[in-house]
Amino acid sequence: MTSAEFTALLILATATSFTPGPNTTLSTTLAVHGGLRHALRFVLAVPVGWAILLALCGLGVGSLVQAWPLLRVAIVLGGMAYLLWLAKRLWGVSEWASSQAMSLEVGFVQGVMLQFLNIKAWMLALSVTAGWIAGQADEVQRLMQVMPVMVFYAFASNFSYALVGSLLRQWLAQGRRLQVFNRVMATALVFTALWMLKGL
Repeated sequence: MTSAEFTALLILATATSFTPGPNTTLSTTLAVHGGLRHALRFVLAVPVGWAILLALCGLGVGSLVQAWPLLRVAIVLGGMAYLLWLAKRLWGVSEWASSQAMSLEVGFVQGVMLQFLNIKAWMLALSVTAGWIAGQADEVQRLMQVMPVMVFYAFASNFSYALVGSLLRQWLAQGRRLQVFNRVMATALVFTALWMLKGL
């Protein structure tokens, strides 16, 4: 891989990883409700799920998503349903007591599986595969170069968002700030779910 290709990969990884999306929204929300340690299971799950997804796309499985429209629709609708369910749960939480009662849990396995319901993750994995891996003489070597970069960025972005969420915990404990935060995050999840319709 040339230095120009690697630089382009770093720019893409930065732009796509640190912009808000379902993963970063959940990382922040989990940390606000349970602290950084609570969010770490999901934060670690995202790069694992992403690595599996990228490997599958690198091996050609991702082309099925492009070739079978019904599979693409199923991914989008499944992801939308999950995000809307989380948004509904968040919307009604206005106090710390109800926050704990709600027990917002998105564990490691759920975090990994969520990547397969995230059409943004699929499109990014397909774009990276098409732009940096597929059709090259050294496909396997390129996959081994690309994967650590994308996995690092997936972890770094979600950890950063979770860290911010954990730092906001004390401030959000005052007055109605938690309710406002939860409703903003719920709205973000709804908009993300609606944005996923563009993937159909």
